[in-house]
Amino acid sequence: MHALPSTFALGRMVPGAAAKALPMHRAFLAPCLASAAKRSLSTSCPRMNIMAGKKPDEKSTLGPGAEGPHIKDLPPKAPVPVNPTEKVIQGDWVLFHPVYTAEELRSVQVLSRDAKTFSDKLAHSFVKLARWAFDFASGYKHKPLPPNASEMSLEELRKGGYLMDETQWLRRILFLESIAAVPGMVAAALRHLRSLRLMRRDHGWIHTLLEEAENERMHLMTFMTLKNPSPLFRAMVLGAQGVFYNAFFLCYLISPSTCHRFVGHLEEEAVLTYTRCIQEIEAGRLPAWTDLPAPAIAKDYWRLGDDAKFLDVVYAVRSDESTHRFVNHSLANLKYETDVNPFALREPDMTTKGSRVCFERDESVKFVDEAHRLMQSKTGRPQ
Repeated sequence: MHALPSTFALGRMVPGAAAKALPMHRAFLAPCLASAAKRSLSTSCPRMNIMAGKKPDEKSTLGPGAEGPHIKDLPPKAPVPVNPTEKVIQGDWVLFHPVYTAEELRSVQVLSRDAKTFSDKLAHSFVKLARWAFDFASGYKHKPLPPNASEMSLEELRKGGYLMDETQWLRRILFLESIAAVPGMVAAALRHLRSLRLMRRDHGWIHTLLEEAENERMHLMTFMTLKNPSPLFRAMVLGAQGVFYNAFFLCYLISPSTCHRFVGHLEEEAVLTYTRCIQEIEAGRLPAWTDLPAPAIAKDYWRLGDDAKFLDVVYAVRSDESTHRFVNHSLANLKYETDVNPFALREPDMTTKGSRVCFERDESVKFVDEAHRLMQSKTGRPQ
């Protein structure tokens, strides 16, 4: 990256901030803002896939191990009716989100970032507390199997508290996803208000956080096709949302970085939970889900094949959670007042997001610089 007399960060000149703000070229800002404006105006606008350098109507040349085409890079499928009596929604009605190849779905690893600072330890402690509360409220349990598990029937293992059935798993997942969609929306709203208050651009954070919130909400909508929660369960969700929303709101006002670290650790737990669910399905311990077809909404959202199974849906959800894990831990490493969101225009491939916890701050600088060079090469602008 060329040396500049002052660092260009968040769309403004910050004298002497070369070591304090995530640097960007002046030339990079224009295409960034143009792309962000397109995404703000309409989610149906053609979007360049920077990874492949192709537009949505062109075939992708990505090979195995690279992140698959994104939602805007694929031809639309038949619209999915929300209700048979309602008007069918035409076109793509969700925000940008990744679509994965079969190899990418299985590249996710269960990882955990070590708490290094006081704020990291505080965030990790709150996650452990939240995990205990969620487990208690949803009835989730995961006991190690006994030595004679091979001699016990599925029913005996369930009665002994070693395994959960499909209903118990759904209760856990529905409760988890109804809460998981809160942080992204809260953070996006607060950054939106901050942008209005300071009268300057946010440069990428708001979009990524909104995409995360909607992605978590779509998880909930997908699993809702299997179970309609009872009034009591809905009341529990209402109470949990009220407490969690306001607590996260206040905490984000005090320390956004700690909150993103909290979400990163929370997503580590989500990846672990879905990994266990996958293992249970593949081991035949959830027989009702072994050959269950994927819901239509899941096939449309993740562009799954017509013969996709529910197991494929769980794999896709786990991949989403690993993305949130990576993004939030990476955002927690940045200076939220000045640094540019490195994922505003492109994301790392799924192999990276699935096998690493996050980008360190210097890696985010390199990632932005690489995005700059790719943008220049595609637009023909001088570097």
